Amino acid sequence: MTRHNFAHLLQAYAVLIMTAVLMVALTLLSDSFLTVQNLLNILNQNAPLAIMASAMTLVIIAGGFDLSVGAIFAMGAVASAWIALNFDPYVGLLLSPFIGLAMGVVNGLVITLLRVHSFLATIATSLIFKGIAVVLSDGRLIPVRMPEFTWLGRDKLGGVFIAIWVMVIFALLLTFVLTRTSLGRQILAVGGNAEAAVLSGIRADRIRVITFAIAGFAAGLAAAIATSRVSMGQASAGAGFELDAIAAVILGGTSIYGGVGAVWRSVAGVLLLALINNGFNILNADPFYRDLTTGLIILAAIGVSASGKRA
Repeated sequence: MTRHNFAHLLQAYAVLIMTAVLMVALTLLSDSFLTVQNLLNILNQNAPLAIMASAMTLVIIAGGFDLSVGAIFAMGAVASAWIALNFDPYVGLLLSPFIGLAMGVVNGLVITLLRVHSFLATIATSLIFKGIAVVLSDGRLIPVRMPEFTWLGRDKLGGVFIAIWVMVIFALLLTFVLTRTSLGRQILAVGGNAEAAVLSGIRADRIRVITFAIAGFAAGLAAAIATSRVSMGQASAGAGFELDAIAAVILGGTSIYGGVGAVWRSVAGVLLLALINNGFNILNADPFYRDLTTGLIILAAIGVSASGKRA
């Protein structure tokens, strides 16, 4: 096997190897880890992040970064709760993803029309979106204690939380888009070589707008699930989610240079981060070592991504 092939094989499957090793270790260290209830709780708690990471995968594959999804999440949480209280709880849950979609389109347009780097543009828009969320909520919590609102985050279907079903369906849908549609091929082409993609007739700017729109939709959907679970909207919701989502995508082997990646690996990256947190909680370990461990693993994943680019 050549160095090139080994680097790309490691980039593709390292997250699965690390996840498997961690699951075996936690199973041996704690009897309470490998139970159906614990595993379902892990998936349920991390479903919103997995949804956001799935969409972030497309953004990064296309060569961008979205640091505003946490603020979009906050806006979706506040908007869904406010609409639920003042109009209808079902409408509040339904509109949250589309509010996120609109904000994602704004991100895409700012980046493509003003020719601003996505890193800088989404930092700016995140401040705007967060400010709107604070104004809409007046800086207060918005409690919504209605069964019509909490079903999405708390109820089960077939013994499995509805949020998990939503996460699986969304991830499978984006996997299909990326691997089986012309849009997916264009996303990969734009991230691999934007100039060549344009010369081949691909409208690169439109592709970038679409990826940011999908990321915004995902953040709004995640916000609807999380807000439904806690029955409360707040402008501080989603803080740090953008970094967690990017970390999960990088852990999954998606190249930080664009052009390479897979949605399922990003979901696996979320699962790896979740297992680290769950393991430290079960073992009552010092949270400092959890952050240290997570940071070292992410750094290793970045190194693998960089080696794959050089190979």
